[in-house]
Amino acid sequence: MYNLLISLFCSTIVTFSVMKFAGQSPLIAGLAGLVVFTLAYILIMRTVMKRFGALMEVAQRDVQANRADRAIHVMKSAFKFAPWQLYIKQQVNAQIGSILYLKRDFQEALPYLEQAFVRHWVAMCMLGISYMKKNKQQKMIEAFEKATSGTKKEPLGWAIYAYCLEKSDEHGKAIAVIEKGLKKNPGDEALSENLELLKEGKKMKMRAFGDMWYQFHLEKPGAIIKQQTKAMTGRRKMVRR
Repeated sequence: MYNLLISLFCSTIVTFSVMKFAGQSPLIAGLAGLVVFTLAYILIMRTVMKRFGALMEVAQRDVQANRADRAIHVMKSAFKFAPWQLYIKQQVNAQIGSILYLKRDFQEALPYLEQAFVRHWVAMCMLGISYMKKNKQQKMIEAFEKATSGTKKEPLGWAIYAYCLEKSDEHGKAIAVIEKGLKKNPGDEALSENLELLKEGKKMKMRAFGDMWYQFHLEKPGAIIKQQTKAMTGRRKMVRR
């Protein structure tokens, strides 16, 4: 990482100079070197992150304007900052992978999701779902464990984890995940409702999580609308009688 190397180089030069030319003790020289290392590291980091942030803002505007391909192109250009700062590469991979997944380009999204930042819970959930669809049970669990450990206070992450376990015929594990999620999010109504449904052997209901749920492409909004329309039609027929 260039930032670390440059900062270390500056620190070494200052330490050596303070000892040789200023005649100071190794302790004083070491402290001076440490101060220089810290200042250089912070200065370079802020400069890099400012430029990186500006580029990602451009990409975000493209996403909001439904210009996904252009956003991905801009994000890929941000890889040039990866050698300068930790986790930039993983953050960019998470963003690109998420966009491709949203576009339903699942195969193309997978390599990016596999290299995504582990604290990006949305990308980790998408990765877990991708593994579930490929019947890679252990990898699915590993991805969801990263998602939920990185963001314990996100109920939807726990719910998706349980949903995928249930679809993988892991009923007991699905219940355990919801119970663990409720410990981290006590009183959450959506998790509580789904826990009761699982215990009763019924299908989980995810619509309480709103539009964010549908971005994971595990259930189509149209299916819910059809169910609601059917229920309304049934109630009308009963009233007529």
